[in-house]
Amino acid sequence: MGIVSWLILGLVVGIIAKFLMPGKDPGGFVLTIILGITGAFVGGFIGSRIGFGSVSGFDLRSLSIAVGGAILLLIVYRALKKK
Repeated sequence: MGIVSWLILGLVVGIIAKFLMPGKDPGGFVLTIILGITGAFVGGFIGSRIGFGSVSGFDLRSLSIAVGGAILLLIVYRALKKK
């Protein structure tokens, strides 16, 4: 996937993750994209380690792995912010 594809996937994943876990998190459009892109990397890393697969394109499996990674990052971010 190219850089534009990662940005688009990151935007979609970040929006889905924020929709599934609403809250008063600081950050707007840029943070949503960054959350989605890093969530895709984290989800792909964890998914490939446990044998579930990796983020390889715009399909349902890759999208769910990326959203799972973004939600995991959002949980960690909120936990660190409370301290």
